[in-house]
Amino acid sequence: MYLNFFGLTEQPFQLTPDSHFLYLSGGHMRAKAYMDYTVWRRDGFVVITGEIGAGKTTLIHKLLSEVEGDVKLIRIFQTQLDEVEFLQAMLVELDYDSGDLKDRGKVELLSLLNTYLLESYSQGKHIVLIVDEAQNLSPKVLEEIRMLSGLESEKEKILNIILVGQPELNDTLSRPELEQLVQRIRLRFHVGALSQDETWEYIVHRLKVAGCTDGDIFAKEVLPVVYRYTGGIPRKINILCDTALICAFADSVKCVDETVMQEAIGELQWQPIAAKPHQSMQPHGDQSTTAAAIDAALRRQNGGKAPVFSAGHDQWADLFSLVLRLLGELSSRMGAVDEKLQRLESLLEERQGADAIASDDDDEAIQERSDDIQDGSSVRPAIKVHLAQKK
Repeated sequence: MYLNFFGLTEQPFQLTPDSHFLYLSGGHMRAKAYMDYTVWRRDGFVVITGEIGAGKTTLIHKLLSEVEGDVKLIRIFQTQLDEVEFLQAMLVELDYDSGDLKDRGKVELLSLLNTYLLESYSQGKHIVLIVDEAQNLSPKVLEEIRMLSGLESEKEKILNIILVGQPELNDTLSRPELEQLVQRIRLRFHVGALSQDETWEYIVHRLKVAGCTDGDIFAKEVLPVVYRYTGGIPRKINILCDTALICAFADSVKCVDETVMQEAIGELQWQPIAAKPHQSMQPHGDQSTTAAAIDAALRRQNGGKAPVFSAGHDQWADLFSLVLRLLGELSSRMGAVDEKLQRLESLLEERQGADAIASDDDDEAIQERSDDIQDGSSVRPAIKVHLAQKK
């Protein structure tokens, strides 16, 4: 092992989704905040998508490690299931015996699940369904999820849902028969690849968590090479950097430079990834949906107590930073709308002024004409009536 050689306490680039190593890029922070919102606010149906290896499962493990207290999480990681198997998996997560569920039909399983959810809610417990690899869910299973999402009290949802999956999940949700499900989704967000700068921060972060103190294990000159062959996908970064450390250890080289990195690329037989424009961190759908969700989050219902997060104040600081940024964007948009309304109001005032001047000119002409007409003329009464109406 290369740990002692590089002075590390654990492997920095392991492939298992260890939340201890989670690097919160801007996109990951936004996705994590939306997931926290679903748990914290007890009101939401969130869909998070991302490329393979983008760190979605690590975000789930981070959430699982933080939630405690009266929150019960139903975690579904195997999603190639039919409706009955999916309901059985949910009930097993709720501590039902799998043997007792084996021969039960869908109606009976739904009855058990609904009863559990209602009883839990009456006892003040909060149930959250988290589905990973949700792109594999069939439309029929998604329809069952929609029906479950409809369980609610007068003020809040009884079951909150987080679907996490690859981009194909959006293709599935775009089907016409799932429109009712889509209408229930409060927030949608796509976790994109890391930028080149974020890729370097990611490498440094994981080395630091693994015990690196001097920060010189990787020369920064390797960054363009790493980014060219990984495209900023965290899982690919892990594979390449771990292979580079093995190559450096085998060659007794203390620093991974471009030569060592090229050797690692040769071992993996990778080809450069076609350059793609870095996607901005924008939530899927209308910005007003996000603004409404944030506004709802700020207005607590009945002073309800939020679940406890063991991450502490730093995570809440990140979340409220996001809130302020979104409100800033909304304020900027509203300012632009106000400016346009003021311009329109000015144009209307100018138009009304012009109409008034034209009307006054007409009245003066009529008055002059009436003075020229002899007394007793049949036209004068009509003119007087017109002037009286104008006044």
